[in-house]
Amino acid sequence: MQITFISQIAEIGAERWNALCAEDYPFVRYEFLHALETSGSVGAGTGWQAQHLVAYEGDELIAAMPLYKKTHSYGEYVFDWSWADAYKRYGLNYYPKLINAIPFTPCSGTRLLSKNTKREAELLPAIVAAIKNQALNINASSWHCLFPSAELSALLVEQNISQRLGAQFHWFNRDYKNWDDFVATMTSRKRKNINKERRIVAEQGIDFIASRAQEINKEDWKLFYQFYCNTYLKRSGHTGYLTETFFELLRENLAEHCLMIIARKANQPIAAALFFVDSKTIYGRYWGCLAEYDFLHFETCYYQGIEYAIKHGLQRFDGGAQGEHKIQRGFEPIATYSNHFLVREDFQQAINRFLESEKPSVELYIQDAKTYLPFSELRVIKQ
Repeated sequence: MQITFISQIAEIGAERWNALCAEDYPFVRYEFLHALETSGSVGAGTGWQAQHLVAYEGDELIAAMPLYKKTHSYGEYVFDWSWADAYKRYGLNYYPKLINAIPFTPCSGTRLLSKNTKREAELLPAIVAAIKNQALNINASSWHCLFPSAELSALLVEQNISQRLGAQFHWFNRDYKNWDDFVATMTSRKRKNINKERRIVAEQGIDFIASRAQEINKEDWKLFYQFYCNTYLKRSGHTGYLTETFFELLRENLAEHCLMIIARKANQPIAAALFFVDSKTIYGRYWGCLAEYDFLHFETCYYQGIEYAIKHGLQRFDGGAQGEHKIQRGFEPIATYSNHFLVREDFQQAINRFLESEKPSVELYIQDAKTYLPFSELRVIKQ
């Protein structure tokens, strides 16, 4: 097996890259990653520089890994700022570092693509060795795999790549027939609160349009980008990490995985949420609005997504990072994973001690969060 690193995914091309995608999980597909690069959302000046790993047997591409050289820790959702500060205090550089992740996307899923998924355990030692060597070559402090599947995370632990535990809140479809079937599982008080929120949105004269794939026209995409920039500007003082060209490329090349829900008042759009969809899961990703309305965010980003998942028989709603407010709306706490390798052994040992001490508190947090779920009968998820 020959392993090398490339500075742009276009060197591989859509057909060969996507041939490695065993599932329809959208965020590792060529179209998504290429849109990030082509649009300038990642690349020169962004702190995200592609260093994608590709593995060959002869002329055949057998494995690939989305990999980036990072010069900051923004857009990752697994926080290591304190690690960077520790390096700085010792007069060392934490950046650059290598990140196996999907930029700005805290959605768990495959992080190693291979033509034969049964060979991943066999291929992984050579891949890990190649990444460690690449870290040395570019003077990177570390390598981090963010939001891998539980299976890949466990395989990395076997390769002595330390595991970090995290938590998110996901909604699960228990074979619900409709919205009322879902909220019927809740206590009376919680059910009334949620239905009240939805009623208040309706009483403000707001309705919704859900569009998939080619139903989302060019004007809808332009409008959504305005909402996206407006909300980022209010929240953080800049217009967001993703460029308008990124969304244009999604429209052109990945529309079949997109769902846009537009909120209207008096037939005028006032907010929108962009979701991604595969055969099992709906992923809540981006949102924006022109003005604040009571409970509009919850309705647009959560309740509309839940109704869509029920209607189309999707198994799960991944609402993204953080958000304890999701619990009372039926999103259940789950464990997420990341894996970390630091070039310096002394810092690796320090990080290992930190991760060991952090893990029980995360596990306790997940268990405690389950006690706040709104269901009349608590259900424990198999993880």
